[in-house]
Amino acid sequence: MTDSQIGAFPYPRTCPLQPPKEYSSLRAEQPISKITLASGRTAWLLTRHEHIRQLLASPDVSSNMAHPGYPLHFDIPAEVMEQMRPVMLAMDPPVHTAQRRMVIPEFTVKRVLQLRPRIQEIVDECVTAMLAAEGPVDLVEALALPVPSLAISELLGVPYADRAFFQDCSKKIVSIDTDPQERNQAHQDLQAYFAELITAKEADPGDDLLSRLVVKNRETGTLDHDGLVGMANVLLVGGFETTANMISLGVVGLLENPDQLAKLTADPALAPQAVDELLRYFSIADQVTSRVMTADIEIGGVLIRAGEGVIGLSASGNFDEAVYSDPDRLDIDRGGKHHLAFGHGIHQCIGQNLAKMELEVVFTTLFARIPGLKLAAPVAELPFKDSMGVYGLHKLPVTC
Repeated sequence: MTDSQIGAFPYPRTCPLQPPKEYSSLRAEQPISKITLASGRTAWLLTRHEHIRQLLASPDVSSNMAHPGYPLHFDIPAEVMEQMRPVMLAMDPPVHTAQRRMVIPEFTVKRVLQLRPRIQEIVDECVTAMLAAEGPVDLVEALALPVPSLAISELLGVPYADRAFFQDCSKKIVSIDTDPQERNQAHQDLQAYFAELITAKEADPGDDLLSRLVVKNRETGTLDHDGLVGMANVLLVGGFETTANMISLGVVGLLENPDQLAKLTADPALAPQAVDELLRYFSIADQVTSRVMTADIEIGGVLIRAGEGVIGLSASGNFDEAVYSDPDRLDIDRGGKHHLAFGHGIHQCIGQNLAKMELEVVFTTLFARIPGLKLAAPVAELPFKDSMGVYGLHKLPVTC
């Protein structure tokens, strides 16, 4: 592969069921290569599983987007960057460590299991509505968006009376059909909403995640009011869009692999490993592993110097032939728990237990209650979105 080909990054997907075709060529021929981003910045691109894990486990990397060497895809003016309040995903220890400790207890396996009955109710309500509809149903609108939206709103403690506003803003933020100005307004509206909600919970805490953070913060002083608002926004985005994308693509993946779907429906106990395989297969957030080096480090025999940006392509690592035999095949018996869909290291996704549980409930319930579910359009015609490595489907027409 030539340097000019390497420079044309990011690579577009030509099929929603496969990573860009360039990934396999890079893994084989140039697993660590230099690219130029649209921002004009250069970065190292990692495509092999072991190299990506080494990067993410290293103490000599930073997630600080304000660092001049950070691999930003688009140039952000310095004055804008100065006004941007850092969020947990773009923080380094010890600040990142302190904030992460505040929310980890909310996403343990035990805490998530307590939420499962309510998630089951939400999924059942959505599926019932799908069955009652006439003609093709857009599974994105009917199931993929409302399930994680309702789940995260209940977890955060959004009052029931505010659900419609909350979900409307959430949908506008993640929908491609939203006008950019309207999307920006939705961001501002949601920010203002969380500011008021945090104020209310500071005055009268309840039994929900945000209230518990408020109470805990009184003891630790880790966050100020704006920090709590920012945390609420991070949890919303992290717990909503990627899970919604995974639901719709996971359904397509199972329908396009009827032998694997048959295994799952015959034995729902396979759901946890099926979800892990689907996460490996789709790797919804491909480039959240962007980092900048804080010291020289050698990866795969290549010296990457302090101040240089690095991007680890999780979707490429999850198709690494050295780790997964026949990686292009969806195989729910694979048991590939070491996939990179949730990242690795200190920034590994906090909400992975919640996301896995939601996906297990969705897939087992959907196909048990609608065994004749079919795509209402060929896969090649499905409108999929791909924005800087975060991708999904805009619409998914199905017949029930």
